[in-house]
Amino acid sequence: MNVLDPKSLITTFGLIGVLVIVFAETGLLVGFFLPGDTLLVSAGIYTVAGGGLANPLPLPVLMIAAPLCAIAGAQVGHFLGARYGRKMFDRPNSRIFRQDHVDKAEHYFNKFGPAKAVVLARFVPVVRTFLNPLAGMLEMSAIRFFVWNVVGGVIWTETIILIGRFLGDRVKGIDKFVLPVVAVAVLVSVIPVVREVIRGRRSETYKSPKTQQPTGRHRR
Repeated sequence: MNVLDPKSLITTFGLIGVLVIVFAETGLLVGFFLPGDTLLVSAGIYTVAGGGLANPLPLPVLMIAAPLCAIAGAQVGHFLGARYGRKMFDRPNSRIFRQDHVDKAEHYFNKFGPAKAVVLARFVPVVRTFLNPLAGMLEMSAIRFFVWNVVGGVIWTETIILIGRFLGDRVKGIDKFVLPVVAVAVLVSVIPVVREVIRGRRSETYKSPKTQQPTGRHRR
């Protein structure tokens, strides 16, 4: 089994494995390296008969359980961040943990604001793992976080799964080249985030004051 290969994980652990990984990647800091996006796309593909599994995954169960696990995982992350604060991230860099992951999550949180950041972070690997406890540490209220966590969790999981389902229905023999197809699907899923980043940069450029040119003669 290869923990970074979605097909290997799904073949080995089935639906339960998909749900556990979705929970861990969104709620536990040690889960940031897990293949959340690619796993959900692959799971959507494998709900199709002939998609590559002898027993296809049940689409209705996946569509209900995946968002619930994503929401629950993020709530755990928020709770841990609120409970333990900055010391949760105050540790030296290692193979598992890097401080720049936290810095990137905090950048998104400050750039887009708490509500939008919680939703958009779902589509950014690593950031979606660290932003939830960071939101708790920065005192985003539990109620407000829950509302936007539900919005983000549902949009993220349902969109990715349905992309996989669509591809599984339309592309014959897709199981022979799952990884390239999944890579394209994941790129498509991050388009909203890229658009928001570009929009934010344009807004900052528009708001920034124009540099005034100096007047008068300069002394030599």
